[in-house]
Parts: sequence; structure tokens; C-alpha cells
Amino acid sequence: MRTLKFCALLVFLAGSALANVRLPRIFSNNMVLQRNHAITVWGWAETKEKVTVQLNHQTKTVTAGKDGQWKVILANEAAGGPYDLTVKGKNSIITLNNVLVGDVWICSGQSNMEWIVRNTNNAAAEIAQADFPQIRHFKVPLTIGTTPSDDLTGGEWNLCDPAHVGDFTAVGYFFARDLYKELNIPIGLINTSWGGTHSETWTSRSAFEGSDEFRSMIQSMPHLNLDSVANAKAIATKARIEKLQGDLDVSTAVLITWKDVNFDDASWLTMNLPTMWETQPLGDVDGYVWFRKTITLKADQAGKAATLSLGAIDDADQTYVNGLLVGSTNSYSAKRVYNIAPNILREGKNVIAIRVQDTGGGGGVNGNPEDMHLSLSNAAFPLTGPWSYRVESLMKGAGVGPNSYPTLLYNAMIHPLLQYAITGAIWYQGESNAGRSYQYRKAFPLMITDWRKHWGQGDFPFYFVQLASYDADHGNSQKGSGWAELREAQTLTLSLPRTGMAVTTDIGESHDIHPRNKQDVGKRLAAIALHDTYGKNIVYTGPVCKTVLLGTGKVELVFNSMGSGLMVKDRYGYVKGFEVAGEDHVFHYAKAYIEGDHVVVSSDDVRAPVAVRYGWADDAGDDNLYNKEGFPAGPFRTDTWKGVTEEAKFDFER
Repeated sequence: MRTLKFCALLVFLAGSALANVRLPRIFSNNMVLQRNHAITVWGWAETKEKVTVQLNHQTKTVTAGKDGQWKVILANEAAGGPYDLTVKGKNSIITLNNVLVGDVWICSGQSNMEWIVRNTNNAAAEIAQADFPQIRHFKVPLTIGTTPSDDLTGGEWNLCDPAHVGDFTAVGYFFARDLYKELNIPIGLINTSWGGTHSETWTSRSAFEGSDEFRSMIQSMPHLNLDSVANAKAIATKARIEKLQGDLDVSTAVLITWKDVNFDDASWLTMNLPTMWETQPLGDVDGYVWFRKTITLKADQAGKAATLSLGAIDDADQTYVNGLLVGSTNSYSAKRVYNIAPNILREGKNVIAIRVQDTGGGGGVNGNPEDMHLSLSNAAFPLTGPWSYRVESLMKGAGVGPNSYPTLLYNAMIHPLLQYAITGAIWYQGESNAGRSYQYRKAFPLMITDWRKHWGQGDFPFYFVQLASYDADHGNSQKGSGWAELREAQTLTLSLPRTGMAVTTDIGESHDIHPRNKQDVGKRLAAIALHDTYGKNIVYTGPVCKTVLLGTGKVELVFNSMGSGLMVKDRYGYVKGFEVAGEDHVFHYAKAYIEGDHVVVSSDDVRAPVAVRYGWADDAGDDNLYNKEGFPAGPFRTDTWKGVTEEAKFDFER
């Protein structure tokens, strides 16, 4: 929070005619400024007002321009603090307390970066032990913009302690924790992430204008008025939903009966759960949707205490059993587990009713199938399959989301940060681009280059997470795999200078796009940073295939980045995840074993192999080749045969 000290009450009372000196939202108590780099402090004041900035032993004065903007550049500071940062104008003083100087990292991407500590593995223990006051976190509010914004819409810096860390980006926190333990300097995390977003919304208009791949797309995008676009979309969505289910204008008297046992939902539509409703006929809806399911119990099951498990629900829910509220949660990532008190369940018909609120992006009861069940002491009822559903209402202004048009998140959530000096960025995204993975070969490097250009700090470190394993569409070498092609595009992006990639195929979850093991993700990113940015002599990545030797009926693969040697995580020594194909392009599962720094691969079904693939599937969780330091080998292929996403191109809503 900012502390304002007014010079005189009269000035305060007359202040409506004066522009109080103001700092951007990224400046607050507990902030971390970048060490060993010129520190830019900027803001707004009255035209030609003199503004004085003080930090540590530095003092500088500047005059605001005709537009009221001002900026001072302070000399480098070494890691340290805490300090006060003071900004004085003619009618006010801003004093920010407990300011540290250390290393600042941008944490960005979609939901796996946005994912918070309280929803990770061992969350209670992690939160209780999070006593690192020199780690600080700033969450950028979720905001879209059609033109580059000068400032964020809110946010504040928080200390890493048990009271706050639960809401930190989990990947960012575990990354920062490892850096802090090794470096013992303050670490600042700027968490600017938004679940379900694609890379194009994080990229600037000028980048697209300079790209042969995207120039025609951006030239065809109109100048937008979000209010008018949202209004038009809301009207169209309302008409579509009413055509699907009937009138949306339901009286409160009727609405409150939707949770009751005796309400007749025979006219409602049905949807198989779990799922995101955007993938179903309901389509893109931001608002409130009710789901109902009937369970029939025997006499010996009635009246007993029970546990209702529903898995994750995006975003919030209120859950009723036989008309009584049994629980509610406001978190798209939390698994719902609600206790049902004795005497709520009855013999015969019982109704579970869920009121789901989606505030943007994907929505629905969308967790793992195995997490959906009603459990009694003497019985268990799976809850997957058809549920009745009906839309209650649409959110006001719904219809324009972060993926509706390119540049929206760059404008609102990146551009306001560009004057803030940083060490580098960590990034976890790609799931939303998997349908056009081949184009990601250009889209992802374009975004990285764009950020570096606009930040003006040269090729700052940019480290990213390769997609974890997830059975998105049962993709594999036979069917084709957009996720495998996306991972390949990520690997190819390593051709950019000062980039690094954390392989995570071994820590995904087949039926959950949000693996809860964020500790290893952060640890692997930190290892890259400690080696590449901080010069530590450590092993930081897994084996990488460098040479392919074709023999009679077998293939020998030579690896580097082996650390102290190759190893396989299998009690019998079998290397899993390899396939080979002959000239017919048909892949067969292969036998593989380690021989020194080689992996020897063969298949009885392929006499003359010409291509090898490793981990080429949406769900590559069976892969088990590592170096002895525990870093996995990433998926790869030796062929360049056409994939399933080469024709898919990005475009905006029209």
C-alpha cells in the first residue's frame, strides 16, 4: 500500500485541481528492484511538476512533461535492503517501505503457471514451511486491453510467508525457493499469467506486423471497442442459448427450486461429465450453469454420513444434496470433496445439484473421472456420465476473453511492466496452442523475441517448461499427436540464445491437464537458471540425442548432456517410449537398452528401420530414460514426416 503525506490541509482540499504525484501499480511496499542494473522509477504528476526520488543513498529530481509523465533512472544497486523508496511532488509524498534489491523474474503463461501453491502436492506442509521473507510475489490482475496500457489495474507485492504463499504461483515459488537457497539474495516474482490462454494474446501488434507468418492476419484485425464487441457477443450468446434450452429469464421463485429433490428437470439438456462445456453443444458460456444428477439409495444406505467427491470445477461452485448446501469452493483448480452429514441422504431418490460459475475461459465440472463419486461406508456410486443441465444466466459483459483477439494480454499485462528491470522470465504455456503446434515453431520464438525487444535488456534469460504428459486426444505416432508436435516446437525454440527448457513428461497426469507436482517443475527451471544465468557448475538438463547410427535391423542413438551417465527408471532395465519405422512410415514399439552412452533400439516388426521416435504421444508418461542426476530425456524424433497440425493457422474471432 502507498503512504500519502499531504503538505497542507488546504492543498488537500484544493487538490481536485492538482495532479498528485503517482507511481505505477507495480511499485508498492515490499517490492523487489533489480540489482546490478539501472533502476527506472516512473509515474505521473502535474505538467512541469518537479518530482524527487530517493532510494538508499541516491536522490534524483526530474520535471514532469506536458503529458504529466516523468521518469528517473537511478544507478545500479547491489543486492540488499530493506530500504524506503520516497517520491516527492509539490503537494504529496509517497513512501514505500521494506523495499529490497535482488533479482526479479517474470512468471508467465497459462494455468500451469497460474496454479497456486495451495493446490499442489503436500500443500499444507509447503505453506507451513514457507518462511522466506526475502522472496516476494506480485500477482498481475487478469485484464485485457485493445491498445497498450500504461499501468496495471491493481496488485501489490507480498512477502513469502504462510499467510500469503498459498496464493503464489507454485512453479514460480518453487523456482524462487531453490534460487534463494543457493544464492541468498532477494528474489522477486511478477506473476503475469492467465489460464487457458494462447501465445498470440501475449504478443504485440508490432511483432505480428513484422512477421511474414502473421502479417496478413494482424492487418485484417479491426480496431476494437471492447464494450461494443462484448455487447454484440452477449446478444448472440443469449440467442444461441435460448435456442438450445429455452428462455433464460427465469423468476427467482423458480430458480431456488432447481436444487430441490422434487424439481422436475425432465426438460433439461444432458451432458456427460467430467468435461469442459466449451467442448460440448453448450459451447462458450461465461455465467452460471446448473447440473443435476439423481442417485437411488437402498434403505440400509439412507441416513448415513457420506463423502461427495466431484473433482475440479472451473471456476466456482455451490453444491447441494437433496436441497441442502453441502459445500462451496471458489477455485478452478481445487478438487471438491464435501462431507454429507447423517440424515441428509434418504431411501429412494436423492439429487445432487451443482451451481457452477465460470468467469472466463474454460468452464465446467472438468476434473478426473476417478475423482467423481459418492462414498458411503457400505457403498460407492460413480458420478461420471450424463447429468442434466441448464444455463441460469450469463455474466454481464461476457463474450470477449483473452483469446478472442491477439495482443490483448500483451497490451494489458506485459506492456505496463516494460520499464521495470528484470533478470529474466520463466514460462509455462502451450496447451492452448497444441491444435496448431507446427505454427508454434514461429509463434513462440516471435513472442520471446518481441518481449526482449520491448524490454530493451537484450537477450535476457527465457526459460520454459515443456508440456507435461496428458492424454489430451489419445494422440500417438499412429494417429498423430498435436501435443508431441508442440513439444517439438518448444525444443526447436532452444535455437534462440539464452533459452532453456525443463522437460516434464515424467511428472504429468494422464487425466489431469494440471499436474500437482509443481515442485519438480520449479526445481528443473531453477537448475537451468543456476547453470546458465548464475554460472553454477551443475547438471541442469537431461540426455539429448545427438547422433543416429543406422545398422542392420537396429538403431544406435548417441546422447550428450548425460551428466554422470545414462540410467533407466525400471527395475528390469527396460527403456520404454521408443518406436521405430521403416520406409512405410508405420511405427512399431521397440525394444531398447542402454549400452554406455548409446541406446540401442530395434523391433522384430521392422527389418530396416529408418526413423526413431521417443515419447511421441500426448501422454508420454511411460518414458523412463534419464541421466543419473535424475533429469529426463525429452521426446524427439529423427524423421521430418508431416504431422497433424501443419495446416492449422491462428486467426481471431470474426
